[in-house]
Amino acid sequence: MSSSLTIVMAQLDFLVGDIDGNTSKIIDAAKRARDTLQADIIVFPELTLCGYPPEDLLLRPSLIVRSEQALKRLCNIHGIDLVVGLATTGNVGLENQAFVIREGEVIRRYSKKHLPNYQVFDEKRYFSPGSGLGLFDCKGTKIALSICEDMWYPWPAQAAKAAGAQMIISLNASPFHRDKLHLRKEVIKARCLETGLPVLYTNLIGGQDELVFDGGSFAMNADGNVVAGAPYFKEGLFPVDFKPSTGAFISGDIIETPNLLSRIYQALVIGVRDYVNKNGFKGVVLGLSGGIDSGLTLAIATDALGPERVQAVMMPYRYTSKISLADAEEEALLLGVDYKVLAIEPIFNAFTDTLAHIFEGYEEDTTEENLQSRSRGVLLMAISNKQGYLLLTTGNKSEMAVGYATLYGDMAGGFNALKDVPKTMVFELARYRNTLGYVIPQRVIDRPPSAELALGQVDQDSLPPYDQLDAILEHYIEKDRSAEDIVAEGFDREAVYKVLRLVDINEFKRRQAAIGVRITPRGFGRDRRYPITSGWKRGV
Repeated sequence: MSSSLTIVMAQLDFLVGDIDGNTSKIIDAAKRARDTLQADIIVFPELTLCGYPPEDLLLRPSLIVRSEQALKRLCNIHGIDLVVGLATTGNVGLENQAFVIREGEVIRRYSKKHLPNYQVFDEKRYFSPGSGLGLFDCKGTKIALSICEDMWYPWPAQAAKAAGAQMIISLNASPFHRDKLHLRKEVIKARCLETGLPVLYTNLIGGQDELVFDGGSFAMNADGNVVAGAPYFKEGLFPVDFKPSTGAFISGDIIETPNLLSRIYQALVIGVRDYVNKNGFKGVVLGLSGGIDSGLTLAIATDALGPERVQAVMMPYRYTSKISLADAEEEALLLGVDYKVLAIEPIFNAFTDTLAHIFEGYEEDTTEENLQSRSRGVLLMAISNKQGYLLLTTGNKSEMAVGYATLYGDMAGGFNALKDVPKTMVFELARYRNTLGYVIPQRVIDRPPSAELALGQVDQDSLPPYDQLDAILEHYIEKDRSAEDIVAEGFDREAVYKVLRLVDINEFKRRQAAIGVRITPRGFGRDRRYPITSGWKRGV
């Protein structure tokens, strides 16, 4: 038995579907772990080869063929054990598996047993549950394999213990949301205490459409204490030493856990960066209104891509205040981005002149307000098309929930950093970002939010105060509580029914909205699928 084992947590960002590129990344990481870190084992995240989540790519027969070809390449690596995740054919169908590759051979296969089918997960659509143990020996140490959701249930870890395992290695693709960090460690701690086994937890990192994977890989000993960890939101190879004689990981680097606002902000930054870069956009463009939502979006985009890849466009109309013009310009100057001013009045007038004979006899209403927003959307989409820049929308979760947005206007675009960020958190994040460097004028944070589509307009003219609105929305959207349940919590009955009605009737807008980063346990996207046409009663 070896006096110690060095195991590397390969906390890396893989591109979904890029099996060749992912394989090359695995090979490079394995060589560095072997030659530089003198590692015995390198552990990669769940479904390493195809990336996570591959969704309906799993239905393509060629995925298995390409994965088998990739395995042949991996078998050329010698001098280190590789633990990689892949989708491959099992006993009764496609399975989510982990392979151990040693000296040119696959020495062990382990199939995921528990397939999550809730929130953003849809694994029962694709995979069959596996059976059997994934136990292998490395220099006299018996190691059990596990894949993500299997660690959320007691029996797979208990079966590994009964089979003589001295340690569990868990491959994970666990997406971020604001409460996830605590949940993960509590679950792994429970398995450690139940079995008396230490666990090495390797997690994926990076953005994939609306999901962000935050890394935070760690080694936890049998007493439930984390003794070594990898940073959050950072790629890298992170070694941990295991001492078989004590059955414990040797204490290593302990990474300080960032506070909640820091974690959320980093998730938004990595979500924008990976979406833009992985989809091949040159940069981003957005409408800068002088308000807090576009100001925060501008800061996120600049932190993600650098100022040279960000363009901000102010598009004033007669209702745009001088304060908004000044604040927008200051935001752009503080962040050093390309800044343009394009007046929309001539465009708006052309629209209304063209429509005048159709609108004759009608009073002005929200139609004219929406035309302002749609004039801006046309300009921004034209810039996006011409320059190869992704158009970022800037609406927050509170607005998207109640439909406080214009289809084909301020909703026009390809990605929304704030889609799952409630308005109250927008203010918190703006204040947080200013602690890293002053980029959002204080006046933008302090003054009442307004769409400035009418004279003297502010958001609270038509919506409850944002602290009340966001609390009601959290109860309804994230906790699935009925109107009467929410009223019982002390909220005004009229306000509750108004808000819930707005949420329900605006599902058609959200279905057409840009995707955006998920940061709550239930965002508008993969994990909330409501019918557009519905006679559902909201009361109970």
